[in-house]
Amino acid sequence: MKRLSIVALGILLASGCSSSNSSPSTTSGPTTTRFTADLKPANESPAITNSESSGSGSVQIDLTQTKDAAGNVSTSTVNFTANMTSFPSSTVVNIAHIHTGAAGVNGGIVVNTTINPGEVVLTSGTGTFTRVGITLANDLAAQILANPAGFYFNIHTAANPGGVMRGQLVKQ
Repeated sequence: MKRLSIVALGILLASGCSSSNSSPSTTSGPTTTRFTADLKPANESPAITNSESSGSGSVQIDLTQTKDAAGNVSTSTVNFTANMTSFPSSTVVNIAHIHTGAAGVNGGIVVNTTINPGEVVLTSGTGTFTRVGITLANDLAAQILANPAGFYFNIHTAANPGGVMRGQLVKQ
């Protein structure tokens, strides 16, 4: 009788463990990594020396990734918030973006913020802009996550179309 009870218990446990209920594939919740950059005209290559050299700024970049059930990245997006201060009154921002390149090395644009020329005018030399939901290629997102110092953010103005200030990305 004791042996029969142990066998019955074993069958019950085994049937409970081999449930045929399988959950459908789902994506995991998003993971966000924050980067910042301290933006200075002296960081441009060459450094800015005209009337806009007194300005400075910062940018916060939130890179959000979602993974599928297998753990593969399925989407990558970025949000930008840039702050600018101490510029000449009515400075006009033309464009802003992330480039490849170490400090002091100019590189190609890899992520555009979608700011249009003249869209941001710095009232009294100060201003902010935000952009959200800009799609990134997953391999580019992986490169930025692996080596943020290999990328920089810069802002261009009408007076400095090659870039008025820049800073290397730093993971927070």
